[in-house]
Amino acid sequence: MTLKKGYTFDDVALVPQFNNVPSRTEPSLETWLTKNRKVQIPLICSNMDTAISEELADILIAKGSVPIFHRFTNLEVQEKWVKKYGEQTFISCGIQKIDETRKLLDAGAAGVCIDVAHGHSDRMFHFIQELKRTHPNKEVIAGNVCTAMAYHDLVNAGADAVKVGVGPGAACTTRIVTGFGVPQFTAIYDCAKIAEKLRVPLIADGGIRTSRDVVLALAAGASTVMIGKRFAMTSESAAPKRKSERSPTGWEAKFRGQASEDFQNDFYGGLKEKTVAEGIDFWGNVTGSAELLIAELLGGLRSGLTYGGARNIKELQRKAEFIAVTSNYMHESKPRPEFSGG
Repeated sequence: MTLKKGYTFDDVALVPQFNNVPSRTEPSLETWLTKNRKVQIPLICSNMDTAISEELADILIAKGSVPIFHRFTNLEVQEKWVKKYGEQTFISCGIQKIDETRKLLDAGAAGVCIDVAHGHSDRMFHFIQELKRTHPNKEVIAGNVCTAMAYHDLVNAGADAVKVGVGPGAACTTRIVTGFGVPQFTAIYDCAKIAEKLRVPLIADGGIRTSRDVVLALAAGASTVMIGKRFAMTSESAAPKRKSERSPTGWEAKFRGQASEDFQNDFYGGLKEKTVAEGIDFWGNVTGSAELLIAELLGGLRSGLTYGGARNIKELQRKAEFIAVTSNYMHESKPRPEFSGG
């Protein structure tokens, strides 16, 4: 048996390229969310119940992104979101309540994000095809997957964008519980090879901690990145907040995976029979405004584009040259203010 190597974001680095971009403010951050819809920035907030909120949606729209609301509430609340934001927003669904999904699309949502932990399935294909049969002009984002074949199959079923990432989320334990998953950099890189031919954008979902990860994900071929924990830790997120003397901002926020026991208890009244949790919940420090987070990530991305000699994301991808690195690379890359004799 020959084992293929898989790489996380920490296992790779980008080699600097010749730069003729005079200013970091010059590169365009415009990109494709789906094959028919552009966004002005490549950052998407996760459609999780402790992340996306109306307040956060307003900021995302103002910055040129698109909010994708979660499905873990009643239909009336989701209809209110659609009525307020209309073509500026996406809704979410599973693969069971197609009539409710159609109702929300009829109410004016731009499209839908079909969320399944393991999206490479017959039921997913059928759901996409049925939605496209009745709503051919609505955008369908489908996921999650982590292989090129799965990406290809979802596109063939009619997906207008595909979410890539199985197990890299900050509150996800799928890989630990099941043993399945592909390291996120490799998952993006492999799917992007097919995406380049099919011209259907992929969304890198999970594993984003800093602007470094954003740059690597986009350079590897993602059109946008979806971020959960970092947005959940902002002041405007939907996460429950509590005062904390330990937090620099005086507040903590609760983030949870949708497969966590905490979430399952709230939404389903407990874990389903013969299942185990594939996620956790935890409290973390509120970091401040989402505007500051977006500015931090986009500032790092703009710098990354200049190191890549790129005026836009497509050029970054075209010129990207990756090298595999050891764990010592990340140690060498971090500030070391203490005197160590070296």
